[in-house]
Amino acid sequence: MNVYAMFADAMRRCADAVAIRHGERRLSYRELDAMAAAAGALFASHGCLPGDRILLFLRNGFEYPALLLGAMRAGFVVVPVNAKLHPREVAWIAGDCAPKVVVTHREHVVPLREGLDAATQCRMLAVEDLGLADSPLSKPVEAEPDDPAWIFYTSGTTGRPKGATLTHRNLVAAAVNCLADIFDFRSDDRVLHVAPLSHGSGLYLLPSLARGAANIISDRPSFQPDEVLDMVAAEGITAFAFVAPTMIVRLLDAAPRDDLRSLRGVIYGGATIHLEHIKAAVARFGPIFHQLYGQGEAPMTISCLPARDHVGADDQALLSAGYVRAGVEVKLVDGEDREVGPDEDGEICVRGDVVMKGYWGNPKATASALRGGWLHTGDIGHFDGGGRLRVLDRRHDTIISGGTNIYPKEVEDVIASHPGVREVIAFGLPDPEWGESVAVAVVAEDPELNEAALLSFCKANLASFKKPKRVIFVSELPKNAYGKVLRRALKDQYTSAR
Repeated sequence: MNVYAMFADAMRRCADAVAIRHGERRLSYRELDAMAAAAGALFASHGCLPGDRILLFLRNGFEYPALLLGAMRAGFVVVPVNAKLHPREVAWIAGDCAPKVVVTHREHVVPLREGLDAATQCRMLAVEDLGLADSPLSKPVEAEPDDPAWIFYTSGTTGRPKGATLTHRNLVAAAVNCLADIFDFRSDDRVLHVAPLSHGSGLYLLPSLARGAANIISDRPSFQPDEVLDMVAAEGITAFAFVAPTMIVRLLDAAPRDDLRSLRGVIYGGATIHLEHIKAAVARFGPIFHQLYGQGEAPMTISCLPARDHVGADDQALLSAGYVRAGVEVKLVDGEDREVGPDEDGEICVRGDVVMKGYWGNPKATASALRGGWLHTGDIGHFDGGGRLRVLDRRHDTIISGGTNIYPKEVEDVIASHPGVREVIAFGLPDPEWGESVAVAVVAEDPELNEAALLSFCKANLASFKKPKRVIFVSELPKNAYGKVLRRALKDQYTSAR
């Protein structure tokens, strides 16, 4: 089954309803289907055959959904990359996946072409020059469930990005499970996409289009909270397709308003959110937040904490990543891949139809990640007393001090609850006595906040061995193109400085 078949019912039932809107431009479901077919025909005219890759290096925009869906409709494999990446980084991805066609903006054509090595032969198309005219409306190409459909490149925070290969089966399972467990999109929804369509927001096009919702695409290069909430009020936005926790923190900075009654769903994930931030968001905006936990290798997702569990919940619930999704299995293992006991921490391992086929062109990494038939996520977690999955941290981020494991998120959650702290990240630094000690980088809300006050706060709220030995005040935390804080960059920077 080609994942595009998921939209057949919406194409019939909502043919004249708005499917995509970007600024003043809009596409009905009928027009979106025609434009996607035209995109597939365009790629085929440049020599693409089923299984060939189409790389999209684009900002959010009007043509993006049709190009994304059109590639899969025609049996090609779409490779969306974040528009904030440097052309050199994109050239490396292109060299890895060998696309037949690259679609980008005019200003990137020459830098990309110059960055590609001689072995990478591809057609470079500027999106401004495409002119996707109507073409004969052929049926979507038949696809086997395990045929690749989307290559999702990881953010590469610890090295070169790897291409998680998602099949038609993976995408169908992820979309169906989203509708079952995370958010039940409806045909009267107006879904705002403020995050890159190359990432989570693009994945959420699938379930929202399957239900006939209108998708409003924002192309703002940065997240402007007041502007976004003005759009919610003016346009009756009912859902944010996907936002990162840093965006929720920014929403708390927006001016108070009482005209957001249309908003019924905010799907967030991609990184952990601190307890005080989500509490403040629920108190201000109401029971509209749906948390997901997953990764590019198992998109949309592994577990979910629904909106109803954000209200009147104890801290244990809000600190969790919710309940394991329908059609997903999770087990926790130790360093020898032995399943741990019910009250122990272990690496989160996943299997089910949402788990990737493997890493593109990287059998060694695939064998390591999928050993024993389970995706080894690299995240450490446990199940709490309510049966919810709690993600403690990345395995490689664990701080080992005096032989004891300290999870950065435990430290961060305490410090983030201080009223003078805006953002915080914890990491380990070499320590001649303990092996490693805890350091924190802090963005202060209160300019008067100092190290002594913060350490005193930690002494009152945190086990002694988990207290930071070093507090570093910074104006902002380094983040990658997806909004994730670069913990490793801070660790490397201050390790080198020492």
